Amino acid sequence: MKFKWSRRPALAFLLIIAAPAGFPAAAETTAPAYRPSAAVPVETISFDWRDAKRDRAVPVKIYFPKTAAGRFPVIVFSHGLGGSRTSYEYLGRYWAGHGYVAVHLQHLGSDSAVWQDGGMKDALANMRRAAANLANATNRPLDVSFAIDQLEKLNRAESPLHDRLELSRIGMAGHSFGAFTTLAIAGEVFVTPGGGEISFADPRVKAAVAMSSPVPARRATLDQAFGRIQIPCLHLTGTEDFSPIGETRPEERRVPYDHIRGADQVLVIFRGANHMTFSGVARPAAHETEEVFKKLICESSTAFWDAYLKNDVAAKTWLTGAGFKTELGAEGTVEEKLPLTESAR
Repeated sequence: MKFKWSRRPALAFLLIIAAPAGFPAAAETTAPAYRPSAAVPVETISFDWRDAKRDRAVPVKIYFPKTAAGRFPVIVFSHGLGGSRTSYEYLGRYWAGHGYVAVHLQHLGSDSAVWQDGGMKDALANMRRAAANLANATNRPLDVSFAIDQLEKLNRAESPLHDRLELSRIGMAGHSFGAFTTLAIAGEVFVTPGGGEISFADPRVKAAVAMSSPVPARRATLDQAFGRIQIPCLHLTGTEDFSPIGETRPEERRVPYDHIRGADQVLVIFRGANHMTFSGVARPAAHETEEVFKKLICESSTAFWDAYLKNDVAAKTWLTGAGFKTELGAEGTVEEKLPLTESAR
């Protein structure tokens, strides 16, 4: 097994483009104030894993707390179309700095090689072909399950992460094509033209964050597609969340949230945020606004992880109550469906 050490920030770049069950929330008047854990230094390590069963490489970059002791919940991250394991560094560093191990995968076939190898002239056409390739859609969730298998081995092996992974508390996150991957792992059912069902659900994942989720082309099967997801999810999107690839309109990004009913769900819609906002690559003309969105994305997702991977009641109360709504202000809206919480009261 080969690995490389890195202490230098990697360039986060993306071309384009997805815990335990709910618990009773404490009353707003009695819940303690929520504060995320104090930030700690972050270290990174890269592995070039290979899945022998599929004869497929699965490169990863892992962000983890450098000096903090103990075991940490794990977040597996799936990049969007055209990204890589070095994309979305702002999320990996933030989550690791607040007590998580963030494992960023690279999905060959739908990664940065799609636009790099063919040149910029043919980049869009190449990326559309990659997005439509069934093998890429199939391999992505399989990459995730394989990576979790490797993490179980890594936790036992002699490495900087030996016995530091709390693998009973795994979260899954991704953007765009990565949101597709995330929801597939969470339990989305894919319906074939003949009416058959395909599932890539991995029960080891306990909570999910989906950014800019795509909507299945077979629109008549939405309840069937999303209705079996049984883990808490945070859905993030923006009012300008268009993509030059795919047919999902900004107002449709909420569809998974609307059709998942078996677990706590939170939806955040940022006013003015576009598809690239979540990649961390700021638009030059809107740099200040993009930095505000990045801060809110980091804060809301970390509170979500704290709530559902660390069972922090104060974090859940802040995220689904007045706390985050106040922090968000005019930058967006928050909706929540807490069926497990309500039934437990």
